[in-house]
Amino acid sequence: MDEVEWRVGDATVPYEAAVAAMEARVAAIRAGTAPELVWLLEHPPLYTAGTSARAGDLVDPNLLPVYRSGRGGQYTYHGPGQRVGYVMLDLGRRGGDLRGYVRGLEEWLIRTLALFGLEGERRPGRVGIWIDEGGGRESKIAAIGVRVRHWVSFHGIALNVDPDLDHYRGIVPCGISEHGVTSLARQGVDAAMPEVDAALRRAFVEVFGAGPTR
Repeated sequence: MDEVEWRVGDATVPYEAAVAAMEARVAAIRAGTAPELVWLLEHPPLYTAGTSARAGDLVDPNLLPVYRSGRGGQYTYHGPGQRVGYVMLDLGRRGGDLRGYVRGLEEWLIRTLALFGLEGERRPGRVGIWIDEGGGRESKIAAIGVRVRHWVSFHGIALNVDPDLDHYRGIVPCGISEHGVTSLARQGVDAAMPEVDAALRRAFVEVFGAGPTR
């Protein structure tokens, strides 16, 4: 059970069902009865509120369903055309470095974007991955929000492939109002979801390996 399992959803998954499945898998990984898992999926249009979400950042509470989430961070959007990656790793077996794990998620996204000719960038004090639009403008292309229980991670990343970016108008994404959001499609990249999945898997193995090292 040392090799990471990959699961790819072929239909949108309700948010509450995904959270229940993650929690069950985290318990199984902790018990040693299931391998680590990366689950790639899409959700129907919705907002999630992380543990740091501020009420004022929910601009239009009637636009889409809102779910409270145990992950870190603030409000974010999920919907069709966005590839969500839920990552359930045994961080205890991987060195127990939470900060290093988050940096690894950032690197995973940066390397994935590079495979499509895009330069994703970190920003001090801001979670997620950003695209420099030029002229002092920058836009967020991927969000990160994690939770850890008994040193097993869950929740993860959300990469905008070709979602309805107008849906972001109902929230202040991740509490940041002075910058925009973008996607692979908005950046001129015409990529089908299977291509994105293949790039995510390739970049993940480069960053995290095929399984725990301890």
